[in-house]
Amino acid sequence: MERLMKCEGYPYAFDPNACQNCSGKCCIGESGYIWVSQEEISAIALKLSLSKEAFINNYLLKIRYRFTIKEIAYEGGYGCVFFDMEKKMCRIYDVRPQQCRTFPFWEYFKENIDEVVTECPGIIRL
Repeated sequence: MERLMKCEGYPYAFDPNACQNCSGKCCIGESGYIWVSQEEISAIALKLSLSKEAFINNYLLKIRYRFTIKEIAYEGGYGCVFFDMEKKMCRIYDVRPQQCRTFPFWEYFKENIDEVVTECPGIIRL
C-alpha cells in the first residue's frame, strides 16, 4: 500500500491507492492540453517502437511551439489517445508525461479544490 502523498502549499493530500478503482478519471473528461517535452516525445516513441517523426505525426498536435497529446471522443467528453478504454488505464504509464506524473498537484487546483475533489477519488482535504 502506498502512503498518502502531500505537496507543500496544497490544501489536500492524495491517496495513490484510489487509482486502482478509479477508471482513469484524470485521463478523461473535458478537452485540454497534455503537453510533452522533447525528452518525453523520445521516451514515448521508443516505448511504442516508433520513430520520433512517426510518433509526432500520429499522436501529437502542434500548438504554436509546443506539442500536446491528441484526444479522442470518449463518453460524451474526451480522453487521452493513450487511455485504454477497455482496461481503463494508461497505455504509456511508465513513460507518461510530467504533467500526468504531477497530477493532482497542479497549481490550478490550489484555488480550485472542489474541482479536483470531483475529478479524483484519491483527494483528501486537509
